[in-house]
Amino acid sequence: MHNGHVQGFGFHTLALLTAVGFAGPVLASVPRLRIPVTIGELIAGLVIGRTGFGVVDASDPTLQLFANIGFALVMFVVGSHVPARDPALRSAVPKALARAILAGAAAAALGFGLATQFGTGHAALYAVLMASSSAAVTLPMIDSLRLRGPQALSITAQIAIANAACIVLLPLVIDFRHAATAALGGLAITGCAVLLFAVLRWVDRRGWRQRMHDYSHTKQLALELRINLLVLFGLATLAVSADVSIMLAGFALGLVIAMVGEPRRLARQLFGITEGFFSPLFFVWLGASLQVRELGSQPKYILLGIGLGLGGVLAHCAGRLLSQPLTYAVMSSTQLGVAVAAATIGTQQHLLAPGEAAALMFGSLLTIACTSIAGALAARGQDAAEPEAQATAVKPVP
Repeated sequence: MHNGHVQGFGFHTLALLTAVGFAGPVLASVPRLRIPVTIGELIAGLVIGRTGFGVVDASDPTLQLFANIGFALVMFVVGSHVPARDPALRSAVPKALARAILAGAAAAALGFGLATQFGTGHAALYAVLMASSSAAVTLPMIDSLRLRGPQALSITAQIAIANAACIVLLPLVIDFRHAATAALGGLAITGCAVLLFAVLRWVDRRGWRQRMHDYSHTKQLALELRINLLVLFGLATLAVSADVSIMLAGFALGLVIAMVGEPRRLARQLFGITEGFFSPLFFVWLGASLQVRELGSQPKYILLGIGLGLGGVLAHCAGRLLSQPLTYAVMSSTQLGVAVAAATIGTQQHLLAPGEAAALMFGSLLTIACTSIAGALAARGQDAAEPEAQATAVKPVP
């Protein structure tokens, strides 16, 4: 290892991956496009990977290990961003749950239709994909657009419910042959997460957590980050040994931290190592591992991607039946998180047909485009409504 590389993976590879990862922030900086950072990173991966010039070997085991660490950290951060401690959010749960169930029912019907039409046999996978909502994309969009009020609160709860449910269901539906094993592994990880939550609450009530936080801050030791990484890698080890995706391990730990309360210092540290290196590396690797040219050789998968994207939007528009504004219903349809997980698991375990993983990502891009348009319209509607509300509030009583 004196030459700084293992099996062709070296510092030159890390430098290249880090450099092309800047495509995400560059594209995201264009105001009119409103492209999520992760999409730019995926595009960069497509260019240097199997679809493009083949500069990076996505099958390299060392690169896959780095990508898996990034995958676990991304899901950890997604879980930690769920506003589980917000009291106002809890009051919005009943209606949000009803909308999520309605969207799931519509997605199940559409998933069966798509799987039958294209002969893939992945009806359950398509249903989970179309029923999902990406917390990683939509929640930051809601914040950046400064959407407020009961509808914004309700969609936040709906996204959190759909995101959590679909992340748990995905390992079960993507490979029915190992569904029982995946279910047991999921239960084991859930049990560990519940136990960890109980331990952290007990430690927090005794004041030990605050004492450790103060000591770590004073001595600059980053103890909380070290402990969380230790637990994350431990859960990931359990997930791998139980044949379950590491995304469940990351999301479960993030959700526990969100419920206990994430210290600001830990949030900044996680943000630094995840968004600064591991997250872009993961998305660049994912793009490099996809073979989009297969869509050209098998045009039916282009139609499948369109069906998954527009089907997901249509399924979530069922929320209109429960008085949800159409713009907010469309905003809840973003598939990125679960689509990325499905493409990753399907590619690594060879569970998808050639071109099918690219179709999943293509469909998710369509939902992101629809969500971006719907978000902009919702923000304009809110901006137009606020002056009217203010004028009504100050109108003198005759």
